[in-house]
Amino acid sequence: MKHKMFQKHYHLMLLPGMILLLIFSIIPMVGIVLAFQDFKMGLGITKSPWVGFDNFKYMFEMKDSKTIFFNTINIAFWKIIANSLVPLTFAILLNEVRKFAFKRWVQTIVYLPHFLSWVILSGIIIDLLSLDGVVNNALQAFGMEPIMFLGSNSLFPWIIVSSDVWKEFGFNAIIYLAALTGINMTLYEAAEIDGATWLQKLRYVTLPGIAPTIVLLGTLSIGNILNAGFDQIFNLYNPLVYESGDIIDTYVYRVGIVQAQFGLATAVGLMKSVIGLILIVISYRLAARFANYRIF
Repeated sequence: MKHKMFQKHYHLMLLPGMILLLIFSIIPMVGIVLAFQDFKMGLGITKSPWVGFDNFKYMFEMKDSKTIFFNTINIAFWKIIANSLVPLTFAILLNEVRKFAFKRWVQTIVYLPHFLSWVILSGIIIDLLSLDGVVNNALQAFGMEPIMFLGSNSLFPWIIVSSDVWKEFGFNAIIYLAALTGINMTLYEAAEIDGATWLQKLRYVTLPGIAPTIVLLGTLSIGNILNAGFDQIFNLYNPLVYESGDIIDTYVYRVGIVQAQFGLATAVGLMKSVIGLILIVISYRLAARFANYRIF
């Protein structure tokens, strides 16, 4: 009986979250029907004509569809790689620092960008990389020609990836730092007695000790392969870099909201959600198999 009373408390604690989930995630899913309609604002959802899978067929026939899917996967893939390697390297190096006050100061400094919105950070990046910005002024001081960083299709994806790493690597390193503190210190002492160098301790003690965490985060990140970052790209891109920077989310916004093609935009968004769900299931099974990570 006492156990059931505790369960009621847990269920009551879940209630606010479930209500928010219902209002903002479940009820809006009714709008999925737009993907199968030739939606007209004047007719509404109930009276707009049904077109079956025509919006999906049109989506695959468009020249832009290949570009936006490639851009989405390309940017998301490099973000996953960079956001795995940089925080890991940073955490390992920071873990070697023995001055506690300096270590906390560095951690605080690198955490700060995570708490700033992309609206603020994009303004900073645009000011730095514009034609009359700090970077181009420095290049001109060395006799070099200014570079249109945010108008170059070859540079824009790397600016997106590097700026995302700058924003998130400090916060992402928390998990690796926590994993590093769980390694048995006697292993390091034994390695030192055996005369192991820093690289040998890294190879035979540190990396094996946090390998489950690395595998877990790596496999779970597969589920986000189609989330390339709407807020960041929307605030940084422009028509000059649509070829390399236009992703599924920004394309849905431009087509659905700006051009009022609601049916096509919903079809693209629905396709992304279905693929994302499949990837999340795959990543969960991989995490369960290789890192023994299970929610259920």
